Amino acid sequence: MLDVAGLSLTTEDKALLQNPQVGGLILFSRNYESPQQLSDLIREIRVCSPDILIAVDQEGGRVQRFRDGFTRLPPMAALRKLHEANAAQGCAVATELGWLMAAELIAYGVDISFAPVLDLDFGVSDVIGDRAFSSSAEDVAELAGAFITGMREAGMASTGKHFPGHGWVVADSHHEIPVDERRLEDIEAQDLLPFISLMAKGLDAVMPAHVIYQQVDDRPAGFSPYWIQQRLRSDIGFDGVVFSDDLTMEGASVAGSFESRSEQALEAGCDMLLVCNNRAAALQVLNYLEQISHQGSERIGRMSAKGFYDIAEIQSSPRWQQAVELTKQLIPQK
Repeated sequence: MLDVAGLSLTTEDKALLQNPQVGGLILFSRNYESPQQLSDLIREIRVCSPDILIAVDQEGGRVQRFRDGFTRLPPMAALRKLHEANAAQGCAVATELGWLMAAELIAYGVDISFAPVLDLDFGVSDVIGDRAFSSSAEDVAELAGAFITGMREAGMASTGKHFPGHGWVVADSHHEIPVDERRLEDIEAQDLLPFISLMAKGLDAVMPAHVIYQQVDDRPAGFSPYWIQQRLRSDIGFDGVVFSDDLTMEGASVAGSFESRSEQALEAGCDMLLVCNNRAAALQVLNYLEQISHQGSERIGRMSAKGFYDIAEIQSSPRWQQAVELTKQLIPQK
């Protein structure tokens, strides 16, 4: 899965998207100007590669790539107090937010948002912070599960991140190599619980963290056969998709060259490699995949959006109107 630079496709982009090793495309804020422009861009993408998986980070709060023309979503932490006061009401609102996010994206041809965040907010990680539903593993599992229910009702597959948990480390893996020094027992007793709970209920995919869990393995989870093959696949029994986090992040640099990062991520058990914001790196990874005659995972096909919506019909529906009102109640008004 790679990215493109602008609001429309260049000749180079079009050729690249037709490479059989390119199975996905992730969109960013720089790729979005308006709903009409997004529709045009996605139409261009589908002409080049009809079955490509189109993704975005549309979690809500500070991580929402498409804003003007889309409903502004609150950070998931906004659900904490509501859930603490009334668990059933908190979960009901989470379901509506999941549906709202997913339905709007699917209407424009986007398959998935990499959501929900299943990390716990221990109060130390700024990069996670209010992206997390709660500091309680049980509450994260409940609220994220409800959010996923809404996504499913809209026809979108879910991706839990960042396995086995990014909330304990201060460092941001975009810019540093985070190291979590806790014992495995502590991680299992807290961070892993939402993942295990939701995998039992059909979580579709996970994205491992570019975090080294020093007392467990000397490699970040996304490059670790222990975390992916042993804990995730064998012990937990997860049969969903494993997306690597972006291989250009500083947290991935411990794995060496981009070819080496790709090799280690695949050997660890990742189904799809993300290579973003670095076209030269993406070309190196594609060249490596061609050299080894890499066969894409059949699991990826499960992630495509199921269903089609007309955005005007969605916005005229009582469910959409009620969900939008809920977002306004959860976002502080200026």
